[in-house]
Amino acid sequence: MIDYGGLRAVGAVVQTGSFEKAAKLLHVTPSAVSQRVKALEDRLGFFVIQRGTPCIATEKGEWLCRHLEQVGLLEQALLAQLPGLARDDGPSPRVTLHIAVNADSLATWFLDAVAQYTRETGVLLDVTVDEEGRTADWLAHGRVIAAVTSREQPVSGCRRIPLGALRYLANASPDFAQGYFAEGLTEAAFTRAPVLAFNRHDTLQSTWLKALLKTEPDCPTHCLPSTNAFLDACLAGIGWCMNPVLLAQSHIASGALIDLAPGRPLDMPLYWQVNRLAADLIAPLTRAVTAAAKRKLTELL
Repeated sequence: MIDYGGLRAVGAVVQTGSFEKAAKLLHVTPSAVSQRVKALEDRLGFFVIQRGTPCIATEKGEWLCRHLEQVGLLEQALLAQLPGLARDDGPSPRVTLHIAVNADSLATWFLDAVAQYTRETGVLLDVTVDEEGRTADWLAHGRVIAAVTSREQPVSGCRRIPLGALRYLANASPDFAQGYFAEGLTEAAFTRAPVLAFNRHDTLQSTWLKALLKTEPDCPTHCLPSTNAFLDACLAGIGWCMNPVLLAQSHIASGALIDLAPGRPLDMPLYWQVNRLAADLIAPLTRAVTAAAKRKLTELL
């Protein structure tokens, strides 16, 4: 049988980042938390907590934490029907779901999805932000229970639900556009014009350029790993970039930004992938995600 006392101690340490804070969460002493974690590690024959500041889960510890999330969701549903089962020594630790989402979805539509779900369930969220092409890796490695991703192929052991497409436009400030693109959107112009990228893994700009020019010019690049800073840098004339229509449309309407190529958007398909074992347990979250996506995203063709 699984040692759920040890498993809850592991989950609390990972959630809080320390044995001392985990002890307060579980209403026990730090020594008791340490003993429970060590007993579980001795039984398994490997470490599940990487000690440090903060303490984090090892790869195998992440799998245990995802299992604990599912158990917590089951207990939450059971207590709603049988409240007499609630603990006498204080409230049970709240369930925390680990999910991965790309920064642009988080900044444009995803919070609409989770707001009502968190209010109604009391579930806490631990959101990992990564590129839309990489969030599925977090799911595949067992580090999250669900993810918004651009990966069409289902992750092994997961359900995949199409959400729609996040539409992007190539934007620049009027002064930037006049300075670099006065003679048109040529390969030579893009070779001179600084481009903004979220990080070195960001392929949105190069994907759009390849579709436009049938080639990939070597552009001077600024890296700004923040959706808001990305938009602000574009407004300030630091570089050109692909911005979500949901964020850029008001600035285009005001004249603060220019759509460099009207009629040439880039649609990034997005999918909700969720661990099959947890899919039924977080069905309300899935419904909220798909509903918000339907309201805000472009329909997939």
